[in-house]
Amino acid sequence: KGSKAKGVKIKIQETGENIIIPKKALALLSAILQNMAEGKSISIIPSDSEISTQQAADMLNISRPHLVKLLEAGAIPFKKVGSHRRILLKDILNYEESLKTEREKQLGFLAKQAQDLNLGYE
Repeated sequence: KGSKAKGVKIKIQETGENIIIPKKALALLSAILQNMAEGKSISIIPSDSEISTQQAADMLNISRPHLVKLLEAGAIPFKKVGSHRRILLKDILNYEESLKTEREKQLGFLAKQAQDLNLGYE
């Protein structure tokens, strides 16, 4: 009964079998189906996976040389495997989130400045 609070019961139409899945799994499935319906590609990768610099650059929509500069500057943690840099997926996601937060903060500052200077943005 404790699992009912944390799970969702699903009935398989063809077999009549009932399964219980976690609510988080249902939310993920819903997001996957929504993205597929919009024609977007889907990749499921554990957050502790290591990715290449090219994969990380593609995720951030930046060039690989720019990503390497960020890595070497210490903006994103990485490790070297031989001569190759490897980055944890969760570190890329954390960096992406910090960029988003910083952008929102700066946009808020600019909007307030525009209002304070009465530049016509209301």
